[in-house]
Amino acid sequence: MKTIQTIAIIGASGNMGAAISKSLAKGNYRLLLCASEQDKVQAVADEIKKSKPAATVETVDCAVDASWEADIIIAAVPYAAEEKVAQKIREVANQKIVISIANPLNDTYDGLVTAPDTSAAEELQKLLPNSKVIKAFNTTFAADFSTPVIDGKQADAFIAGNDGEALQTVSELVSTAGFNPVIAGDLAVSGTLERMQLLLIQLNMKYDYNWLAGWKILHR
Repeated sequence: MKTIQTIAIIGASGNMGAAISKSLAKGNYRLLLCASEQDKVQAVADEIKKSKPAATVETVDCAVDASWEADIIIAAVPYAAEEKVAQKIREVANQKIVISIANPLNDTYDGLVTAPDTSAAEELQKLLPNSKVIKAFNTTFAADFSTPVIDGKQADAFIAGNDGEALQTVSELVSTAGFNPVIAGDLAVSGTLERMQLLLIQLNMKYDYNWLAGWKILHR
């Protein structure tokens, strides 16, 4: 019998955090939702329980407590907040999978604030040297989680990381969320994935996709 994994979602009240939480509630996971705004994160939990009564979901008011209990930690926070989250969870995230969804965008959405030779995920790995940092969910908009099939095609969601077993585990999460998981490479590929989403954001603003757009690799 497969052990039920516990997933801590830090920032579960935000657009992406809430979307990820609702999507993963479809799977056989125990979800610990954590955010500074307790009323908002409780509303997310209530919505999950209403639509999926069998889901195991709890709200936790401390990122440390949630991460201590979790097998997998999703840092569903903006790039600017990743360092603060890392400082809080460092001692309780040893050997655990930590997912970075952040895109280090500048204020005008015409570039990234990270250096060309690094990425948000690689910086998070440096802050959490004993954790298995995986890049995932950064190439998808929040709206895509409720509509992962766009124009008849299942959107791809790209994953990068240095630990093979962790990549497979996160691939299962991506599938549960409704996307087609594509393992793009090791963690160094994260910079490319973050630039891909920068481009998608720019295209969305230019062509008014209404934040419902995604990447799809067409192949034979």
